[in-house]
Amino acid sequence: MSDKLVIPARRGKAVIVNAGQSIQVINTYGSQVVDAWIYNLHDLNEFQSNEHTRPTLLKLSFEPGDSLYTNKRRAIAEVEQDTSPGVHDMLMSACDTYRYELLGCTEYHDNCTDNLHSGLKELGFESNETPSPINIFMNIPWTQNGSLSYEPPVTQPGDYVQFRALMDCIFVFSACPQDILPTNGIRGEIKDAHFQVL
Repeated sequence: MSDKLVIPARRGKAVIVNAGQSIQVINTYGSQVVDAWIYNLHDLNEFQSNEHTRPTLLKLSFEPGDSLYTNKRRAIAEVEQDTSPGVHDMLMSACDTYRYELLGCTEYHDNCTDNLHSGLKELGFESNETPSPINIFMNIPWTQNGSLSYEPPVTQPGDYVQFRALMDCIFVFSACPQDILPTNGIRGEIKDAHFQVL
């Protein structure tokens, strides 16, 4: 078991998780969304894909006991535990420079897309892909008429989600820097989150 490692506020972090190991993603302060990606360690062209997971699960999100699937339709990780209320998002893409331009930013804004690639680079990896992330703790309610909205997380400090790797993986996390919409709470305060490999 590793010590708890920090996902710095507004930044990204990556870690290798071998098949059979588990990893906890911890919402340390209760209001921080964590974008997450999972890559096949031996082939970064294979990665967890929301577009392939949703039709397999026939769900818009996940819960304990569910497997997450790659773009090659193979199970890459299993959701083992979720101590939060279970509100997560698998619909929204990662924020990026273009998203913040649309929101009115005229200067560079930290974003999850850049955090993904910097996290990989820190481990010596590179990918041309920016898959849609698993937005852990993100609250995007949907209605029967298909409308979506951005709402504050409903998690409490210390809530976590635990995944078990089903193949050798790279997990990449971003402490989402969205501070314009209420993605990280009404005040948009961006905070550290943590993870722990078990």
